[in-house]
Amino acid sequence: MRIAVFGSVHQDRFIDGIKLLFETLAKHNAAVDIHEKFYNYLCRMVDNPPIPNSIITDDNFSADLAISLGGDGTFLRTAKRVSDKNIPILGINTGHLGYLTDAKMDDAEIVIDDIMNNRYKIECRNLIEVVSLDEKHPISEPFALNEVAILRQDTSSIISVETSVDDAYLTTYKGDGLIISTPTGSTAYNLSVGGPILDPNSQNIVISPISPHSLTMRPLVMRDDAVIGIKAISRAEMYNVSIDGRSNSLPIDTPIIIRKAPHTIKVVQSLRHSFIHTLRSKLNWGV
Repeated sequence: MRIAVFGSVHQDRFIDGIKLLFETLAKHNAAVDIHEKFYNYLCRMVDNPPIPNSIITDDNFSADLAISLGGDGTFLRTAKRVSDKNIPILGINTGHLGYLTDAKMDDAEIVIDDIMNNRYKIECRNLIEVVSLDEKHPISEPFALNEVAILRQDTSSIISVETSVDDAYLTTYKGDGLIISTPTGSTAYNLSVGGPILDPNSQNIVISPISPHSLTMRPLVMRDDAVIGIKAISRAEMYNVSIDGRSNSLPIDTPIIIRKAPHTIKVVQSLRHSFIHTLRSKLNWGV
């Protein structure tokens, strides 16, 4: 099995576990490719760093499995690199909450053994895509696993977000911005602004206003094949479109649409994994 490994460079306290992970991969004779930045970090931290099959220097790579070592941010960056390559991602959490990452570092050896013995499942997670309707201002990295946020830029004034669904006018949200979230991202930015939690395998998207200036503006759950049209109105000349935290500045008169992406991200899960257990353990439900 060929495995591509991506990792955060801020996880010194997990270095012994990371060494054990690579030893486990070597025990199973896996061909391991390591992202260049993470490999340089390992060379600084470990006396005898793992010897990779190759060094990944760009997004032109192939593998049977990608491993993300870090938190949710590392997982999102790995998902961006995997994109439409159809490579499943295993997330091993060395961050804080790590809602996207299924395994803990303490369990990494067991998880790798399970994968090598075909004891795992794969969930397909929907992405959303941002398309600029102005050819002069294209979106270079348009896919989001978590969310797209429409935000004001460099001003204390509110931003008005004129919103349509399938070309039918919905409303104009006035406030600090608007979030369009996938089910996977419903526990991220969407949750922090009071949006609903969705089962990550549901076929929906969520539209959630950020600090709306009207109490009637509530989060809205839509079917995932709806096409959301956005036109930002503000005193500022530009507005921000944040795609999984990647910021894009667009002129205020640039309309965009947000729609279901043509491909999905495959996420490796333990056979013991359940969404309900994750809610209890990660969000401390009932505590």
